[in-house]
Amino acid sequence: LMAGERRRRGGDGPRERPRERLRDRDPKLRQQQKPLRGSGRGRMALALTAAAAALALGLVAAAAQWKRWSETSRLVTPHPAPHAVPPGSTGPLASPTYFWGTYRPHVYFGMKTRSPRAVVTGLMWLQHGGNLRHTSEQNDGVSRYGWLMHDGENFGVQEIRDEGLVLRTEFVKQPGGDHGGDWSWRVTAKMEGKGPAPLLSLFFYVATDGQGTLQPVLENGTRLAAVAGTAEELGDFTLTFLPPTGEGGEGPKYASYNFLAAGVPGLHRLTDLVRQSLRESSVFSPPGRPRRRFFGVSSTGGLPGEPPRGQLLLHQVTLEPPAVLEVTFESGSAVGARRGRLAGPVLTASLSRHTAAFEQRFEDTFGLRAREVSLPQRRFAQAALSEMLGGIGFFHGRSLLRCEHQEEPVPGAESMLFTAVPSRSCFPRGFLWDEGFHLLLLGRWDPVLARDILAHWLDLLNADGWIPREQILGDEARARVPPEFVLQHSETANPPTLLLALERLLPDAPLPYLRRLFPRLRAWFEWLNHTQAGPEPFTFRWRGRDTDPERFLNPKTLSSGLDDYPRASHPSAQERHLDLRCWMALGARVLAVLAEHLGESPAPYRSMAAALSDNDLLDRLHWAPELGTFADFGNHSAAVALRWHRPAPVPGRPPPAPQLRREVREAPRPQFVGALGYVSLFPLLLQLLQADSPRLPALLGSMRSEKQLWTPFGLRSLARDSPLYLRRNTEHDPPYWRGSIWVNINFLALRALHGYAQAAGPHRERAAELYRELRHNLVANVFRQYEATGFLWEHYRDSDGAGQGCHPFAGWSALVVLAMAEDY
Repeated sequence: LMAGERRRRGGDGPRERPRERLRDRDPKLRQQQKPLRGSGRGRMALALTAAAAALALGLVAAAAQWKRWSETSRLVTPHPAPHAVPPGSTGPLASPTYFWGTYRPHVYFGMKTRSPRAVVTGLMWLQHGGNLRHTSEQNDGVSRYGWLMHDGENFGVQEIRDEGLVLRTEFVKQPGGDHGGDWSWRVTAKMEGKGPAPLLSLFFYVATDGQGTLQPVLENGTRLAAVAGTAEELGDFTLTFLPPTGEGGEGPKYASYNFLAAGVPGLHRLTDLVRQSLRESSVFSPPGRPRRRFFGVSSTGGLPGEPPRGQLLLHQVTLEPPAVLEVTFESGSAVGARRGRLAGPVLTASLSRHTAAFEQRFEDTFGLRAREVSLPQRRFAQAALSEMLGGIGFFHGRSLLRCEHQEEPVPGAESMLFTAVPSRSCFPRGFLWDEGFHLLLLGRWDPVLARDILAHWLDLLNADGWIPREQILGDEARARVPPEFVLQHSETANPPTLLLALERLLPDAPLPYLRRLFPRLRAWFEWLNHTQAGPEPFTFRWRGRDTDPERFLNPKTLSSGLDDYPRASHPSAQERHLDLRCWMALGARVLAVLAEHLGESPAPYRSMAAALSDNDLLDRLHWAPELGTFADFGNHSAAVALRWHRPAPVPGRPPPAPQLRREVREAPRPQFVGALGYVSLFPLLLQLLQADSPRLPALLGSMRSEKQLWTPFGLRSLARDSPLYLRRNTEHDPPYWRGSIWVNINFLALRALHGYAQAAGPHRERAAELYRELRHNLVANVFRQYEATGFLWEHYRDSDGAGQGCHPFAGWSALVVLAMAEDY
């Protein structure tokens, strides 16, 4: 670009090579002679020399600035390959089945479209005397919630239990028209146990975020009977709030009504807006019953100091459970196709048909009834799949990015992402390595849906071929993320599990789809191969390890996905990471198959896959004879510990609090890292070891050893006899991948053992035996914990199998469904 600008000005010009020009003009400079002090010629030479030096420094600074600008530009520039998701393909005409959905996983119940500035709908509730519920939070006291059935397209049933209240939320979509058709909700509220029912307020709302208009339709001046709206992607529509009835259609139910109309500064402020509008001035006065005061919404101008960006219309219904409430959305363009309103008995009949169809499709897909799996376990498996499908979201916005040599973060390109999420309460956003595991299950249930999600992820690629590992797009997503995790670093990778999913999707995927994907997959893989290269050929190293060695017992490696799993104690450029090498072998193998499938040259990928799968080379680089297992290599010391340290006092200030800092009792040296666990198993997990490998017996033995990885509940992540087993990483950083049982890695172990049990070789029977035991232990424990708590969990305690971490966690923990079906 700079050379081009010079050419436009008429050549290199006089400033192109200042040092050479000065030497040509002055022979003393050319001969490097020292000028005479005090002489005019000497002063001129000094001045010219100083000018040349200043100009040279300026050019160096300009070059450095240019490099930073270039890196930043590439960081935020989308990849030039054609989009994997064709333009317009997510719209209501091209994709009516997936246009509307429960694409707001962070709320207990809500729907939106796959549109950048979507009209959103949702539900809040308040048991008077309790807390306002809206967004699903980890510790908000809701005892159970989750989708029991959800087909990912047209229908879903969810149950929520909150301090004696049972809410059942159901929805059905109905095709028709040019804008995604109609849909209806049914919310059934009842109390567990006996006794007087508390007052319950249900808040149904519709909101815009920058485009579209909403008009209230009032009944008797107080009841919001309907909303007449229009939006670019929806055309004209009507949202109708039907009066409540008793449970089982027992006729009208007495209720009090309030409504709220307000400006919205952003969808992430909806809860705050409603909460600050509540006033204890409304009266519930059923005929012949005592009057009771309750908190009702009152119209306000919005939140002080925050200019509105959209509109909110909210319908509050206050009543005593039990009750049934229905909401209908009717598209203006579906009038000709509509046979009648989807409400009352018509909605009941539609829900029954969808329920029967879901159960039959589930059996056709996974065959659990044919395998004589018990009815409670089948219901559990249906709920696990449904919670993942109900956790699919559509996000739009910009990531906050930083490149390696640039201090200031920059907003990324405007992006949209259709993705499943790991957890509705903790992680209601997209995670790169999680999504590959999600797609293993979603691809079995609905390959079209899985292919669409995969394409959305690949469209996030920047000009260098990088995909940020965590996607925080839009205000609603960002509001749920701790500030320290918002920024995405351009040197940080994540395991390419999308290729694990593609390997299963590839045989039945249409060729035009694969041709759109291939340039992006190639660029992503090349970025990984280039940026994560190790210190010698065919080695790899995760970038982005924690850089404060004194703070952590073992600096974390978030890019690996295994966070605090023990690596070399002292991060360095000499590290060789075993798991990354195995992921790259998998990626090369999949890309070779894909290239051949498309008629492209598979040779580069095939040769790389062969080298990375070479068992002798793997032995040389990663087999640790002194440990009897595969391992990472790096600058490592096993003699480290956390010790309390009191910083030096500062005069005039209170004594500083003691800090837990790392103490190194023995200097590190280049060696294999003694941390037997999931990383050690990766050559087996990704089936790189040959079936007759002499290393298989040692790995199978470690898996089955109760002193190392075996538990009655699944394989623990780090061996019991490992130095860092269940050790905290900092004062506030409890063990994470240091002993807990994780379903995604156990699934890979089952998949691998199942493969080795079917392959001819001396270890076939041993692999089959371990497979049967491990599958039983894992499935039984995940089911048992679900029955006890109502949730799938992020990970499970190795001592008693109890669920730990985030809940619900129907991300990769839902892979238990494939294990139950023995579908690998």
